[in-house]
Parts: sequence; structure tokens; C-alpha cells
Amino acid sequence: MEYITKVRPGGCIFCNAAKARPDKSPAESPGESYDKSDESLTLLNGRHTLVMLNKYPYNNGHLMVAPKRHEANIEGLSAAESSDIHKLICRSVKALKKTMNPGGFNIGMNLGKSAGAGVLDHLHWHIVPRWEGDTNFMPVISEVRVIPEHLLKTLKELRPYFDGF
Repeated sequence: MEYITKVRPGGCIFCNAAKARPDKSPAESPGESYDKSDESLTLLNGRHTLVMLNKYPYNNGHLMVAPKRHEANIEGLSAAESSDIHKLICRSVKALKKTMNPGGFNIGMNLGKSAGAGVLDHLHWHIVPRWEGDTNFMPVISEVRVIPEHLLKTLKELRPYFDGF
């Protein structure tokens, strides 16, 4: 119900995530702090690039890496952006291997509507951890994906691997 009733900001999800800044304030649970970047599921908000969890994942740990600058064309990336993206894809794979022990990964991007891009005007790469037998009947029967771990728990487990980048 919280998801259905929540007012969401408009605009590009990646540009909105790039604006996320930690704002520590008392949380509902004693001894914890709330970070506004949790709402955008941002793991890293770097100089040129950001890493975030996919809010609509194919599997647990489904990450996205994107340039912070709003850019639709891969050939429009600067050398610094391209380098950061590659480094963060590698860092993401390493973090997911350590925290989730997947058997493999799907890594890629969809450029353009005909290629299946959900966000047409901001480049982003998907990193999807895979396990033997991770497919099930739910998406086929009811168009529902079963994700066994809450996104915020995954966010907290992965965040230390992106500190200091």
C-alpha cells in the first residue's frame, strides 16, 4: 500500500538518483539512521557515474550503472564517463559475488525502444546476478516476480563495497 500511495518525483530516474544526497536523521528503529539516498536505491553517486539497485528487478541484486550526465547515445560519453562505467560494472560484479554468490551474470544495455529500453533518453547498463534454476512459473502464470530479499536490505549489504570510489 505504501508503494501505491507514494507520490513520486517526475523526470529521469537516473538524474533524480544523481541528485540524492545523504541526509542523516533519526530513523524509526533505535540505533539506525535513515539516508534519503535509500529512496533512490543509490549505492554510489560518484563524480561521473552512479550505481543503483533496480526498483523492478529481474533477480535479487539487479543493479544499474549510468552516467550522471543525461545522455542517450553511447557515442556521446566522454572518456572519463566510459572509464568510470567500466570500473563500476567490474566493482558491481565483485560486490555481488561476495554478497550473493551467484553462478553467473547477465550484463548489458538496451539502446532504443525497439531494443527494449525502458528509459530511452539516459544510457544505463544492467547487471543481473543469476543462479542455476532461478527461473520459476510466477512470471509466466501471473506476471509477478518473486524477490526473496527486501531491496533496502540488499542496499545496505552492498553499500560498503562502493565506499571510497
